[in-house]
Amino acid sequence: MPGVSSFRSKLVRAALGALAGLLAAFTALAVAELVAGLVRPEAGPVTVVGGAVIDRTPAAVKDFAIRTFGENDKTVLQLGILAMLALLALALGVLALSHRRAGAAGALLFGVVGAAAALSRPDSTGLGDVLPSAAGALAGALALYVLAAKAVRVPDPAGAGGEDGEGGWSRRGFLTAAGVTAVAATSAGALGRFFTGRQGQGAVASREGLVLPEPASPAPALPAGVQLKVPGVTAFATPNSDFYRVDTALTVPKVDAGTWRLRIHGKGVARPLTYTLDQLLARPLIERDITLTCVSNEVGGPYIGSARWLGVPLVGLLKEAGVVPPSRGGEADQLVARSVDGMTLGSPVEDVMDGRDAMLAVGMNGEPLPFDHGFPARMLVPGLYGYVSACKWITDIELTTFDAYDPYWVERKWARRAPIKTQSRIDTPKPFARPNAGTVVVAGVAWAQHRGIGRVEIRVDDGPWQDADLAAQAGVDTWRQWSYLWNATAGGHSITVRATDGTGQTQTEQRTRTIPDGASGRHSVFVTVT
Repeated sequence: MPGVSSFRSKLVRAALGALAGLLAAFTALAVAELVAGLVRPEAGPVTVVGGAVIDRTPAAVKDFAIRTFGENDKTVLQLGILAMLALLALALGVLALSHRRAGAAGALLFGVVGAAAALSRPDSTGLGDVLPSAAGALAGALALYVLAAKAVRVPDPAGAGGEDGEGGWSRRGFLTAAGVTAVAATSAGALGRFFTGRQGQGAVASREGLVLPEPASPAPALPAGVQLKVPGVTAFATPNSDFYRVDTALTVPKVDAGTWRLRIHGKGVARPLTYTLDQLLARPLIERDITLTCVSNEVGGPYIGSARWLGVPLVGLLKEAGVVPPSRGGEADQLVARSVDGMTLGSPVEDVMDGRDAMLAVGMNGEPLPFDHGFPARMLVPGLYGYVSACKWITDIELTTFDAYDPYWVERKWARRAPIKTQSRIDTPKPFARPNAGTVVVAGVAWAQHRGIGRVEIRVDDGPWQDADLAAQAGVDTWRQWSYLWNATAGGHSITVRATDGTGQTQTEQRTRTIPDGASGRHSVFVTVT
């Protein structure tokens, strides 16, 4: 039937156009990856567009992404960008069947978007960052133009036009061109990954070859009983591989320790200084057990971990530069730390210089910092949430004022100052567990960094608060384990925990979200005793 044959013909051609669009997008990404591998891996279009999306995403949406996807939020974003690109590529492929120039122009438009995103990034090195997006867009536009031209000349599925079809093109010709495009794009992408890997080899070698010196001030030995022998309770020391990671870096920076530099400058700095890693390692180092907490950690959340850190006391570096805290007449009240990827974090100078163990960490749990956690150096200030204190891949410290400069997260409506709130968490039993009646061990962790934990209490249903047993405390800058023996009776029960810090302040029951300065409230779990 003519109508059926015509519909089938249009459907086949649309499918070929869609395939042409997908292959063109694949070509664009592969060529862009190749050029990025030669120029700068961080300038790849998916990375720069993803970074631009993160920068322009409202804080509430970012908070939702972290709560929903956890440490996979960046992967979800990248997959979302690729899915959107695929849909647009399908549409451009179909468009190119009847308007090849318009389809190719649409592909070029993606290059403009990628180039603009590259130039907008805080770590942009200039026009060179435009090259991956521009080259990828040109390759994608050319591939789409050629494949669309071949697709429209494929003969009618009903047989009209013969084997060679109109204009001498055949199905075989389109499939051959498509296959060649796919192979070429795959080869370009593989070569790009090879070059990207080579660019990171120097950083990997510098980390593998780094021998950390012994600390001049070792961490005190952990007291006996710091780790409870309770199944299900979080380990006191968090292995590097399990330590939470929350940041905005779609591509983890790999910095060569041999070329890394740290600059200290700004308001109230009498002597601007620049240090190499070797110079920092030659200084007296301190080793401390410190618990870090992310401001995105919900009540009872997982974004907290404790490690043994090795580093250079930050106060000594600042004093050498002539910095004086505001309480003694210093000009600067904010320390802005900058990462190699352009991230900025602002810390109160007074807190950094008040005697706490603020440091530039170079080691974590006995080894050089992992790349995910800031190699070759990161900043730590006990008692402050990470977004104002824990700059990873740090390369620059500028002294300024809170009035003069808003760092990255403050621009997005988070608080300027963010001391960690007193919090506690029930690790066992888990929510909706079904323990047997009788003695049930309730256990977990509590934290109030730089104040310490003085008391933890448990309440079952609406009963009275009962004191939990506290594990030994390793120091005021670490979390503390606790346990409680509950005589559980059959039925459903709600268990709630609260902590009191070393200053006597008890954890509030007022529930707030993480924005703008960290979540508050009391963690509870519901269990059914059988």
